[in-house]
Amino acid sequence: MKGLPICCFISRQHKHPFKRSEETMENPQLMSNNGCSENLNQAANIIVNHDFSNGLHSWHPNCCNGFVVSAECGDRGKPSSSSRSGGNYAVVTNRTKCWQGLEQDITSRVLPGSMYSVSACVGVSGPLSGPTDVLATLKLENHGSATSYMLIGKTSVSKEKWEIVEGTFSLLAVPERLVFYLEGPSPGVELLIDSVVISCSSSKSESASIGAGDDNIIINPKFEDGLNNWSGRGCKVALHDSMADGKIVPQSGKAFASATERTQNWNGIQQEITGRVQRKLAYSVAAVVRIFGNNVTTATVQATLWVQTPGRNDQYVGIANVQATDKDWVQLQGKFLLNGSPSKVVIYLEGPPPGTDLLVNSLVVKHAEKIHPSPAPVIENPDFGVNIITNSQLDDSTNGWFPLGNCNLSVGSGSPHILPPMARASLGVHEPLSGRYIHVKNRTQTWMGPAQMITDKVKLFLTYQVSAWVRIGSGANGPQNVNVALGVDNQWVNGGQVEINDDRWHEIGGSFRIEKQPSKVMVYIQGPGAGVDLMVAGVQIFPVNREARFKYLRHQADKIRKRDVVLKFSGAGSSSLSGTNVKVMQTQNSFPIGSCMSRTNIDNEDFVNFFVKNFNWAVFGNELKWYWTEPQQGNLNYKDADDMVALCQKHNIETRGHCIFWEVQATVQQWIQALNKDDLMKAVQNRLTDLLTRYKGKFKHYDVNNEMLHGSYYQDRLGRDIRANMFKTANQLDPSATLFVNDYHVEDGCDTRSCPERYIEHILDLQEQGAPVGGIGIQGHIDNPVGPVVCTALDKLGILGLPIWFTELDVSSINEHVRGEDLEVMLREAFAHPAVEGVMLWGFWELFMSRDNAHLVNAEGDVNETGKRFLALKHEWLSHARGQVDVQGQFNFRGFHGKYTVEIDTPSKKILKTFVVDKGDTPLVVSVEL
Repeated sequence: MKGLPICCFISRQHKHPFKRSEETMENPQLMSNNGCSENLNQAANIIVNHDFSNGLHSWHPNCCNGFVVSAECGDRGKPSSSSRSGGNYAVVTNRTKCWQGLEQDITSRVLPGSMYSVSACVGVSGPLSGPTDVLATLKLENHGSATSYMLIGKTSVSKEKWEIVEGTFSLLAVPERLVFYLEGPSPGVELLIDSVVISCSSSKSESASIGAGDDNIIINPKFEDGLNNWSGRGCKVALHDSMADGKIVPQSGKAFASATERTQNWNGIQQEITGRVQRKLAYSVAAVVRIFGNNVTTATVQATLWVQTPGRNDQYVGIANVQATDKDWVQLQGKFLLNGSPSKVVIYLEGPPPGTDLLVNSLVVKHAEKIHPSPAPVIENPDFGVNIITNSQLDDSTNGWFPLGNCNLSVGSGSPHILPPMARASLGVHEPLSGRYIHVKNRTQTWMGPAQMITDKVKLFLTYQVSAWVRIGSGANGPQNVNVALGVDNQWVNGGQVEINDDRWHEIGGSFRIEKQPSKVMVYIQGPGAGVDLMVAGVQIFPVNREARFKYLRHQADKIRKRDVVLKFSGAGSSSLSGTNVKVMQTQNSFPIGSCMSRTNIDNEDFVNFFVKNFNWAVFGNELKWYWTEPQQGNLNYKDADDMVALCQKHNIETRGHCIFWEVQATVQQWIQALNKDDLMKAVQNRLTDLLTRYKGKFKHYDVNNEMLHGSYYQDRLGRDIRANMFKTANQLDPSATLFVNDYHVEDGCDTRSCPERYIEHILDLQEQGAPVGGIGIQGHIDNPVGPVVCTALDKLGILGLPIWFTELDVSSINEHVRGEDLEVMLREAFAHPAVEGVMLWGFWELFMSRDNAHLVNAEGDVNETGKRFLALKHEWLSHARGQVDVQGQFNFRGFHGKYTVEIDTPSKKILKTFVVDKGDTPLVVSVEL
């Protein structure tokens, strides 16, 4: 394995029976070197003794032997390659491991940010029947951290034939020790090295791959040089100037490539980019693609990274996808970032069904340009609380409304005179409703209902609350969904929905926001089945005043998250403390705020630093899920989760276990779906035993069976009792863990399957079966949050008396300021509600979140406006107090729950003490012994 100590043996020059070429390669020092440094000659090779004319001076065999064959002693026979220089060459022998080879320390000769080109002429000799790989590698050593390796290039070499191994590299920072070496052939095979050149091809000031990102790291990106540097991934590749009798020609350039004879979706065209991508740098990807053949007219094409890291499982990183057609070229665009130091990186295009050719015209991978964030939107006259619906009280019959579809609208009387509760919570005092409603008859489609155009009334980036009373007529066959919808340039937007199973009036509530200028916006109410009448009253759509809500929430948080504290000083000199200065500083709020992370994230020290500084809980995105820990039956993979648990324990971060099972069939491994009922039951039991025994006491929570309101795979296969039995068994195996249900769209009024009422029924049903449900998980993947809508859901769920956690919170907006407001809405609602006991963000780092435009920290580590809002809120929730000790030897203050330090300045000394403020309704008396 790599990383062993160097134990080399150097001998003098010897003869070696390897044929040398009479031809010579071009002078490698004439390679392009564009202004690398004032301290380096532009054409300089940074390798000392690059051609072994001075024996092995500056070279060191790594745990093997080495010697040099001189030009005068070598065999003059002509080999089958013309790459040899004709001079001396080195022989690396007595190799017992494939990583053993010849190395040189280049630390002092490499500049940070510059791009270096590597070229070495290599061969092999010895017991070898076919080709073998020779690798050019960098070893990076820093005190106090693990040694890392960077593969620069690789070539396949046959016996008695010289080949060139080449590549490029660039380092943002030069490590304490940087070693270049050649390695690779099988043990027992001698490695031959004729010449090595490492030259600076461009500098940081020229932005070569690291600066402004103007240079494409893909070699031969438009196939000008045929298929050089390209290969098929499980299939064949071919070059074309046209196809289909001239109907398909390149969009640009003179040629394009096709991946053909594809038998799997993942077959495609690839290029290795090892050594040309740097860790912790964001790269943009753009490809021009289309499909051809097999009677497929449209298919998904995806750009993917295949990453190999020593000691880790292969990683596949989805970059981006696009719907490609057989009619025209389309552009695929995305971004990626590597956290660690991989030994191999390959980018490839895949996706269409087997038998369909994937065509590629070009591929560009550049260092991603940093985009300056948009300023906070300036909204003139927002008119908070003003209803934008015309004739909402129906004073003027149905004027302003029109029927969507061939239905009939009329006005009736008898609807509620009060605003729906969620609207009342936002608007406060408001005039009563008229009691009139729109009656929709002769509905022949579910989408038919009353509609109104509101194009000119909607302002960009304002969050609008939606509210109405709705009722359905007789003749319904089962529960009916009623939905307030918006047509925004022919795109459907959900404004809220409710399920109705009786003849009563029901509140419907939701929200929406528009962030790009539309040409047409229509609101309409739809939903019951064909033939069922729909009644709608008091439709309200109004912009929400978030600051007014925040003021209320600050007051609520003060009541439930703070406690009165009395510091009572005692001990020597305490009688004379009256008037002494006291400073109280809160060091940590005890309210749990955590985040999701992945195994790859912890290879990025910048990510880890932000995480441990700002979060006190963690949840793993995928690494504890069954499909990750047992991708094939019996093939257990807990290493990733073990690494993450170790990191959390090191930094005193609590962990949630997400998740033991997942009810949605699409998430269930194929090998599980292939099991019969008895074997499936055994597999479920084994999963529980393996996971809960291995991590007993290490996870404070478990999401036992994720998203049971949206999936039913295990229940369908194993019967109704399986869900409760999962909880019971988990509780038996690890009684210390709190067991949660977990689902989405609970808090936003957007999904009747997971509305609070349904969730309550679901939890009570589990409890009636004996399931020890200990907590309610609300995922919180929310769009355009409105405080009273969220709070209403929390109030309803709170009647169960179970702790509520937001388990996967994220918000999304293209504007960082608006996104920050959305996040603040959710965090303040959670913090101010007595039933909520913790919040987990579903990530915070760009490119490592499931939703776009949801991050707090940009890919390369810059905290954006959303992140700044988050940090400001966390700072607000730390209590500090200053004052003086009173005549009774006490100091009183009110502060948030958590850890504190008190500093007392006595005439003789400064005293520091720590204490904890926990929950309680009565004042906490803390004795401070001096």
